[in-house]
Amino acid sequence: QVQLVESGGGLVQAGGSLRLSCAASGRTFSVNTMGWLRQAPGKEREFVATITRDGGSTNYADSAKGRFTISRDNAKNTVYLQMNSLKAEDTAVYYCVAGRRGATWAYWGQGTQVTVSS
Repeated sequence: QVQLVESGGGLVQAGGSLRLSCAASGRTFSVNTMGWLRQAPGKEREFVATITRDGGSTNYADSAKGRFTISRDNAKNTVYLQMNSLKAEDTAVYYCVAGRRGATWAYWGQGTQVTVSS
């Protein structure tokens, strides 16, 4: 199995920045695409960003494009989400996810809370 542990969440004022980290352990050889999802209070879980195994391709939700940057360091088995120009609507629990062959999001982290004050 693969374990994912997020860190870096917290409270930030609107316009500020945070960097989330997600460290993978276990059978990391089975992981291909990784990404971030989030769930805001009273809302459905939504896609934020994904990155392929080699880091060559990224995808972002429209709400994140231009403000968030996803990256990964395979030597450290870690994926990052740099969040700039944060808005109150970015407030959510952010989940690190990882896919493997046959399962898009086979592995999930425990989530890290991001709160943006307006």
